Amino acid sequence: MAKTILIIDDSASFRQVVAMALKGAGYDVVEASDGKDALSKLDGRKFHLIISDVNMPNLDGIGFVKAAKEIPAYKFTPVIMLTTVSGDDKKAEGKAAGVRAWVVKPFQPPVLLDAVSKLILA
Repeated sequence: MAKTILIIDDSASFRQVVAMALKGAGYDVVEASDGKDALSKLDGRKFHLIISDVNMPNLDGIGFVKAAKEIPAYKFTPVIMLTTVSGDDKKAEGKAAGVRAWVVKPFQPPVLLDAVSKLILA
């Protein structure tokens, strides 16, 4: 059975690029337009990984991670931040919230897929 990944980004075209890379590697993908939309998708389904942007309307990526980690079913779901933000302060804030990896946009699909494969346990 394919592993399922939740992609959260306020750019529909960027979600599409990430989804194509992941689907091409054999993953199932669910998309959300921001952190608030993503929380509504945490409805008990098994997500093997979450990939989130940081800067989004309604609920940003770090706020989403903090909220998601409060939900028992998603407490241990690994999170990758895929963002233009590269500052050490924001990375430290993300790590404290539970982010496991940080990939800076623009990204090369092999770099993202390598991070994904390391965090999704077979």
